[in-house]
Amino acid sequence: MFNPEFLTSDSEPISSNSLIQYLQEQSPDVLQRVARSASGDIQDIIRHNVQGLLGMLPGEQFDVKITASRDHLAGLLASAMMTGYFLRQMEQRMELEATLFEEGAADADPGELRL
Repeated sequence: MFNPEFLTSDSEPISSNSLIQYLQEQSPDVLQRVARSASGDIQDIIRHNVQGLLGMLPGEQFDVKITASRDHLAGLLASAMMTGYFLRQMEQRMELEATLFEEGAADADPGELRL
C-alpha cells in the first residue's frame, strides 16, 4: 500500500515540486483509497516492472538494502505512476470492450436457429 510518510523529507527542500505539495495536502485516507483502487493485476504488473528495473532481489530471508539518489528514485516513482495510469486506462478499455461485445452479442442473437 501507499506510505504517505515517504512524502516528508528532512534532507532536501522540495517546496518547488507542486505534485509533492498537492500530495502532502491530501489526507492519508484519500491516498490509501486511491492506492487500493488499482486492481491486483495492475499491482502485479507494476511490481514486476519495478523488480525488473531494480534487478531480481534475493528472498525475504536476506536483509537487502538498495541505495539510490533522490533523482533516480523520483524517476522510478514517475515510471511506476505512468505505468499505473496507462494500465488502468487499458483495463478500463478492456472492460468496456467486453461489455460492448456482450451487449452486441445479445442484440445480434436472432434466437433459436431452425433448420
